[in-house]
Parts: sequence; structure tokens; C-alpha cells
Amino acid sequence: MNRSHIKFYFTLSAASVLLMGCSATTLVSTPVENIDAVPLKVSELTESQKKTWGHADLITDTIPGMSVDKAYKEIIKNKNGKTVIVAVVDSGIDIDHEDLDDVLWTNKGERPNNGIDDDGNGYIDDIHGYNFLGEAYNEQLEYVRMLRLGVGDASARAKARLKLDEEYPKALQNKQQYEQIFQVVKNADAAVKKELGKSVYSKKELMALEPKSEEMKQNIAVLTQMFSYGDDIPSVMDELSEGITYFTDQVNYNLNKDFDGREPVGDDPYSLTDTKYGNGNPKNRVDTESHGTHVAGIIAAERNNGKGVNGVAKNVKLMSLRAVPNGDEYDKDIAMAIRYAVDNGAKIINCSFGKSFSPNAQWVYDAIKYAASKDVLIVHAAGNDGSNLDDAENLNYPNDHNFGALEFADNVLTVGALTSSYGSKMVATFSNYGQQNVDVFAPGDAIYSTLPNNKYDFMGGTSMAAPAVAGVAALIRSYYPQLSAVQVKQVIIESGLKSKSSIIVSGDPSNASTFDKISKSGKMVNAFNALLLAQSISKGKATLNRNTR
Repeated sequence: MNRSHIKFYFTLSAASVLLMGCSATTLVSTPVENIDAVPLKVSELTESQKKTWGHADLITDTIPGMSVDKAYKEIIKNKNGKTVIVAVVDSGIDIDHEDLDDVLWTNKGERPNNGIDDDGNGYIDDIHGYNFLGEAYNEQLEYVRMLRLGVGDASARAKARLKLDEEYPKALQNKQQYEQIFQVVKNADAAVKKELGKSVYSKKELMALEPKSEEMKQNIAVLTQMFSYGDDIPSVMDELSEGITYFTDQVNYNLNKDFDGREPVGDDPYSLTDTKYGNGNPKNRVDTESHGTHVAGIIAAERNNGKGVNGVAKNVKLMSLRAVPNGDEYDKDIAMAIRYAVDNGAKIINCSFGKSFSPNAQWVYDAIKYAASKDVLIVHAAGNDGSNLDDAENLNYPNDHNFGALEFADNVLTVGALTSSYGSKMVATFSNYGQQNVDVFAPGDAIYSTLPNNKYDFMGGTSMAAPAVAGVAALIRSYYPQLSAVQVKQVIIESGLKSKSSIIVSGDPSNASTFDKISKSGKMVNAFNALLLAQSISKGKATLNRNTR
């Protein structure tokens, strides 16, 4: 499960990037000689910038976005591109959303709602994708399922038992603490509203209130503390409520050894031969199942329609594959979803999910290899534990290396998350990292995008960074379709911005590093540079360095 983080490189020498290869040439891509000389942004982001910062340009805006707006203005302009199908393997997409309904993939060989597999692809009524979860929603974490069903080897189950014995009491305690804090804040808020005679008040009005009792003094103290966590008390209470929901789900479902979330589906999730399950409706089932909708908007929300947000890429058709529940995904569902995407024309697959146990990881590895054989790029979120994925103890599935020294496939791009603050705090506190096992970084903290029922809001996680990169990949495959998945991956890596900055990882000031040591490339994805490089490669003017793996 890769929900939100609550759980939720820059040198272009002498105004150019040097492409290392047997016939390498230089590609002019930026007017500045040393990007590390860019001044730090000291002012707060405006409301508009908060909603669009991932598309900003570091040079002009001093915000570490992907230069998407610059790419459209100076490179894409009014050029026509080829349509690219991007599969979103996630929690389902609100296919009726005003900002997504015109960019959905439609299976033209299938007739809707007739209960027949018209196109003979093995799936019935799969108009906009497929739903591998049926009507299931809540689910256990994988290691809890392993204990309930006795799957996986003895060593893995022993680790699972230790982890559950550690995590369940913590979740229960957190749930109780959040509930207690929420009630205290709610009571204090009600008392202050009554005292002030108004339903909304500011911090200044709160601080000016003269307490007439010890109880009111305590109420003011509580609310004053809460103002340090948000701009107003209602937003703080919303966050507390989300925390209660999160930990309640952990206690009741994710970490509940007796819960069976798969029962509504009716298949054997640990049998790859049991494939006749799910249905053709890949829409989210409840409003809180919003993750896939948010991811979809980042990739390709309709651009310049006067509504909501602009996705990174145009010329995209989004394929919805509902395979990630409110808990850990099943290996079978992910393997099936990847193969479905490949067989039905997707050229990019976004995978904003992950887990630390995977009893049938080989099924997914084989699906990744299958995607590689069919020239399909997979973009995967690095995860939200603030961990170094190069550490053997920090297992993260799926991956493209099976914890070996070499990658078994060259079509997977693993993405960490950036914040909007260029400098020492530009790596999101929650983001995983790793000089060997994370490829690049991209905007992922507090990203504004689509939510079910024509709504929009901010979410954060490497889950948001991956679709940003998937959007850049879609732009490349749209305007330079002759480039292979491997070439697109290398273009994104080679064209990124490299920084020598000292940065903090895991939100721990004592855990300082430099940007070049937390990912394989040491770079931040940049759409403007990526399109310039793709253009140069397409014209045969440059050669990519294939030695980045």
C-alpha cells in the first residue's frame, strides 16, 4: 500500500548537458552555467503556486518543479503528437470526473454492459480498463495475510509475526490517542466559539481572549498549540479525523489477523491459474478511495479546459486498472494488471503502490519482464517510509532487481519525492531513497490534483511523484514515438537536473547527505530538458549513456 505519507541533479555544464556515449554530443538545454547558484526561495508560495508548483521552473521561479510550463511554451507549442495509452494500476479512477472523462482510454472492441467478451481479450465489459478487486475495498497488509493463510516460507512468516506483534499495539495506541486529542480539541473549540459568540475565529482573536476560568485557560492553551499544526482549527480537526480513520482501518482491517477482505472477490488470490474474477468497472467504489483519481489527474487531467488542474501530459488516454485496495495489493492482481495493460496497448504503466512482503514476487517480476519485451515503460513509486532502499533490511516490492546486484529488466523507473522548497529540505521527509535502488526524484509533496466527485485537493507521497514522471514519459512517447521504453527511461535520467546541494533525508537533520548520493542518477526530472534530449536523439545527434544501470 502506497497511499500518502501519513502511513499517509543539477549541473548542466557550461549551459549544456554532456551525453556520454560512443558518439556523444552536447545538447544546449539551459542558459545558466551553474544551477547550484540559483537563489533559495525565501517567500511563501502563493495559493496559485501551491497548486501548480510541480510544473514550475527552477530558474525562473526558484521552485524545483519539472519545467512543464516552460516545455509547453517553448518546445511543444501547438505541435500535434501521437496518442499514448497510460495505464494507472491503482485504486480505480472516477471515470465520470469533469477533468478526466475526456482523457479515458476506451476499448473500441468491447460493447458496454452486455456481459460478453466482445473483443476476445479474456475480460468482459472492459470499456475503460478492468477491476481486479471486484467489490472488495478494505484489505489486510500482506504480512498479516501470510500469517492468516500460512503462505510464504517459514523465515518470512517469522518476520511477519514479529512485525505484527510490534505494529498492532502501536496502531491501537495511536487510534486511541488521536480519538482523545480530537475530543479535547472539539470541546475546547466549542467552548471558545461560545465565549466569542462566533463560529469562526482567528489565532489573533484566540490569543486576545481573556480566560475567566481555569478551564477556559486550558482550552486556549490547547487551541493555541493546534494552530501550530494548521492555519485554522477546522483544518486541524480534519487532519485529526483523517488520522483516526487511518489508524481505525489499521486496527480493524490492515492489521486484523482475522479479517478476510478478499471474500467478496471469490477467487484464490494465491493461485495464478484462477483468473476468472473481477469485473469491467474500474471506478473507485467509495469517495475515500481517491488515490487512483489523484494519480490520474497528475498524469493527464484535461489541460486548459478552465477546470481544476492541468495534467503533465496531453495526448494521453488513461486506462484504469483497479488492483490496489485499502491495504496491501495482491501479487496476482498486480501481475494480471500489468499484463492486461501491455496486451491492450498501454505504453506506460504507473505503479504508485508498494509493500515490504511479497510471497509471490516472481509473478510480478515475470510481468515486468513481459512488459519489457513489449516495449512498455513502468514508473514505480519509491515508497513513503523515509528509508534507504539500498539497506538489505528495507525490502520494497515490486522492484526491478529482486535484491540482486543487477537489474533483471531495464524498463522500470523508480521515483522518489521532492518538496517545493529548493535547498536542504527539498527531499520530502517521507520519501524513500537509495543510490542504487531509486532512479530519480520528482515533485511529490503537497500536490494538487483530482479527487472523486469533481473535487480537487492536495495529497503527498512518492505516489504523486511517480505519475509526474509518467506524464513526462508520455510527453516523450507522444512527440518522439520512435524512442523505445528503454530510451525514454534513459532520456528522463540523463536530462535531469543535478545538484551538489547538501540535503536532509527522512526529515532528520542528523541524517544529512548530498543529492547525488540518494539516487542512482542524482537528478531531478525536468520535462523541458527531457524533450530537448529526446529531440536530439530522434535526429541522431546524440547517444544515450546506457551505463546508468
